[in-house]
Amino acid sequence: MEPAELRRAVEAGRETVSELSLRVDDVIVIHNSDRVALRLVPCDVLARVAPSGHRAESEFEVEVARCLAEVGAPVAELEPRVEPRVHVRDAFAISLWTYYEPVGPEIAPADYADVFLRHHAALRQIDLDAPHFTDRVASALREVNDREHSPELPDSDRGLLSDTLSGLSAAVSLERAGDQLLHGEPHPGNLLNTWRGPLFVDLATCCRGPVEFDLAHAPEEVAKHYPGADHDLIHRCRALNWAMFSAWRWRRDDQMPDRGHWRVEGLNRVRAALDRIGPG
Repeated sequence: MEPAELRRAVEAGRETVSELSLRVDDVIVIHNSDRVALRLVPCDVLARVAPSGHRAESEFEVEVARCLAEVGAPVAELEPRVEPRVHVRDAFAISLWTYYEPVGPEIAPADYADVFLRHHAALRQIDLDAPHFTDRVASALREVNDREHSPELPDSDRGLLSDTLSGLSAAVSLERAGDQLLHGEPHPGNLLNTWRGPLFVDLATCCRGPVEFDLAHAPEEVAKHYPGADHDLIHRCRALNWAMFSAWRWRRDDQMPDRGHWRVEGLNRVRAALDRIGPG
């Protein structure tokens, strides 16, 4: 968020939590992108604040978290001292979560795979109306193919992303028999090492698809510890994930920090992933 919008988001988070009779002396910005994560102290609440246009996405995330908590999934929990819902204030949608202080070293590949197995098992126990991953691919493809939405994307790179998104989406989704609910974006930034063990966060990306789509977001060593994983499918999904990532970075209104770097790096990752797959 731009500085003026960020100030409003911080104040909206502060006022929302204060009105719920939780003490707020200070607000720390943990993450700032198209939505922000705020740590409020000393009550130690994590507020996720998004523009109100993302209210439906925030409400979906709260519902996913509520359902997964009931089956003991390894996910960050909603703030237990308040009602589990999305609050709206000053054109922002605000959800409230337990804050977890990061602990310990980097999560080892075997432990990463173990938390994946437990999370996927929990996801199979709940019933949610979630989109298929191909719906997200289609959304990214629309951004790439619409020059008004991505005016700075060079034509050659536009063709690369368009072909990759359309071709790999079709290839990966040919067989849906093994599809299930997924996290959607379980990269290392969305897996926290906490006193409770590794916990997944950012649950709004929950979708349906093969488990390999999730595994493709993790470091490559992780899949070696996940029984039954299709490694060729993981390679295709990794190329597809980087193509989607790149599509978002070239949106005119993208607000990811250091966007210029990630525009270039994303395209480089797409090419490297495609080279690994090989012709066809």
